[in-house]
Amino acid sequence: MIGVGSSFPGYSLEACVSLERGKEFKTISNTDFAGKWQVIFFWPMDFTFVCPTEIAAFGKLNGEFADRDAQLLGASTDSHYVHHAWRTHHEELKNLPIPMLADTKRELTTALGILDPNAGVAQRATYIVDPEGIVRFVMVTDLSVGRNPEEVLRVLDALQTDELCPCNWQKGEETIHVG
Repeated sequence: MIGVGSSFPGYSLEACVSLERGKEFKTISNTDFAGKWQVIFFWPMDFTFVCPTEIAAFGKLNGEFADRDAQLLGASTDSHYVHHAWRTHHEELKNLPIPMLADTKRELTTALGILDPNAGVAQRATYIVDPEGIVRFVMVTDLSVGRNPEEVLRVLDALQTDELCPCNWQKGEETIHVG
């Protein structure tokens, strides 16, 4: 698995970005966000039970991530058409402001080392990538355990200080100064 300090692999994937007729899909690549922080989170499958709770929670924090010059992106190995159908039929996902990337060829999940060997789907992984394309945070949980998007936001805040941050540090609190 690609870890902290590694370059995040390049990608160009179809995405469901809207339910508006004629504007549903878009090809998105890592170069679209050059110079920005990226928070990319993967879920195993659409039309499941844990995944929409996380996706909706990330969606509710999209403005907070945008305020920090970070682009939120969600991804799974389902197609962009399946993403669209799920958004259409799941109330909490209808107005989702986050692109849903479709890694149907499993190229990105394979390059990252997060393709689950038993289930053949993306593991529940989260990456924070800095403006230079370097992975600064990785978290992977069991397929059955959802993430805490507020913790991901807290880690982004800490990384953006470029300082030493103690356990449970929150934005606006004092960082650690050595010397």
